[in-house]
Amino acid sequence: MISVEELKKIAQSFPDAKEQPHFDKTSFRVNKKIFATLDENTGKASLKLSPLDQSVFCAFDNSIVYPANGAWGTQGWTIFELNGVNKGMIKDALKIAYRGVALKK
Repeated sequence: MISVEELKKIAQSFPDAKEQPHFDKTSFRVNKKIFATLDENTGKASLKLSPLDQSVFCAFDNSIVYPANGAWGTQGWTIFELNGVNKGMIKDALKIAYRGVALKK
């Protein structure tokens, strides 16, 4: 399990990462691109992963880590339920999501 505050701290720890509102959620961005969103009301984070990375994380337990609905999910957006994932897993996933967005130019 990881708290909302812990997730925010990890996401903001990456170089040039910024926290900004995104509709009714919080987004984490680098180079003006979103690498993760957080819904504090539901305790769920959505991370932008490659489809391959998504499949690896979902293999852990697809009841707490699963593709987002529709086209978002097929593009790699992956839901992590904060009450079920451990801090190490979400930290690894955030790092992968951040790098995937930060390295694209």
